[in-house]
Amino acid sequence: MAAVPLQAKLSQTAPERSWRTDRSSLALAALGAAFVASLFGSLLFGRYPLSPSVWWHALTNSASAGVPGVVLLQVRLPRIFADLLIGAGLSVSGAAYQGLFRNPMVSPDILGVSAGAGLGAAAGILFGLDIVAIQFLSFGGGLLAVLLTCALAAPVSRRGDPVLTLVLVGILVGAVFMSLISLVKYVADTNTKLPAITFWLMGSMAAVNPRDVRLLAPIAIAGLVPLLLVRWRLNVLSFGEEEARALGIHTGRLRWTVILASTLLTASSVAVAGMVGWVGLVIPHLARMLVGPNYKVLLPASLLLGSSYLLLVDDVARSVSATEIPLGILTALVGAPFFLYLMTRSKRGWV
Repeated sequence: MAAVPLQAKLSQTAPERSWRTDRSSLALAALGAAFVASLFGSLLFGRYPLSPSVWWHALTNSASAGVPGVVLLQVRLPRIFADLLIGAGLSVSGAAYQGLFRNPMVSPDILGVSAGAGLGAAAGILFGLDIVAIQFLSFGGGLLAVLLTCALAAPVSRRGDPVLTLVLVGILVGAVFMSLISLVKYVADTNTKLPAITFWLMGSMAAVNPRDVRLLAPIAIAGLVPLLLVRWRLNVLSFGEEEARALGIHTGRLRWTVILASTLLTASSVAVAGMVGWVGLVIPHLARMLVGPNYKVLLPASLLLGSSYLLLVDDVARSVSATEIPLGILTALVGAPFFLYLMTRSKRGWV
């Protein structure tokens, strides 16, 4: 007798599942088209306009391209690739963290990685180190903050919820590192070091060069690939720790995989571009509106949407005024009101 209602229920939900699959596929195709359009549009857009024929000549024959070739190959293309990698990394890590911690307010810096990376960069600028050393300190500071969070949370989590413990300890560690950043700014020279630290922390792609992209690309790939490979497990983890373990998921191993990959993505982003906020918080929500909560589709959608979004915001940052606007300012101006709209639009505050 119980089999009849179950079969009826399955027959009723099958068309809905098919509709959702078609909608997700259509949304992914649209996001892919938007990604390609934003990429080619950004090649043409800027203070030094480049027509398609000019940048094609620069790509195919850089030796005779002259100034357009230098602009394209040394300035614009590295900046575009950095936008794509950082936008994808922050968005995918944000979506993965929201699934891992089962909390819509979680962002990639929840475990203190951005504050740690910012402190490393601020200390490097304070001591007058070169840009390579500053980026190295920034990346190392992000890793150190997350390691400290995990080390402090480990003994406490044995007596309670490990996920909640990680979040709370991460907030505390981030607050301590932000206080140390304020201390570094307080003792920095107000004429030289303080403006440089402040500008770095606001986030910008102005100083990105081909070397930065060569350093960023392998780290970004090392972070993105594991998250994309385990994305289906995040669906199971959303049922809860006990249910996931009952279905054969090693939750501890999955948790550390997501944390390590997301830490690599966020720390490398801060090391190259400074603190770029709100991308990892808002973009996963928007992607969820478009393709639904299935992480097999949600993470690729977040990747495409985050890349396109940061690329377009950076186009505005470098072109809307005589002096370049810091990227973190624009992402906050766009992200905060949009996130408020998402919260008011959703009946539960979770899209």
